[in-house]
Amino acid sequence: MTDSVYVGNAGKDAALDRGWLLGHFKETSDPRHSEDVEIKWGVHPKGDERARWVTGEERTALLVLVSGRFRVELPGRSVLLAEQGDYVVWGKGVDHSWFAEEESVVLTVRWPSVPGYKVTGNGRR
Repeated sequence: MTDSVYVGNAGKDAALDRGWLLGHFKETSDPRHSEDVEIKWGVHPKGDERARWVTGEERTALLVLVSGRFRVELPGRSVLLAEQGDYVVWGKGVDHSWFAEEESVVLTVRWPSVPGYKVTGNGRR
């Protein structure tokens, strides 16, 4: 890492911080620190699911399927991402959860980056 440049590999770097590559949770001296946006390279084994729904959402999110089959649960609606590049966007106030129907890789972008959504007990944010 030099000044404000960081070069890495999403698969390797994601393993170091539960999938998160960029956001408020990185050290302020790290170029990957941001209070504006969060980016996650999520690698999920088949059957993996969020421990509980996110409620009181304050962020907007974009979730893009890289590989696999991944289901996003929204109030009154279930969205299946089945083809590479399928994506879903939801805004502030939309509760959500997710489930990996197959081994999946998903890229998540959320904004702004704010603390308070970590699920305790299983290491997920």
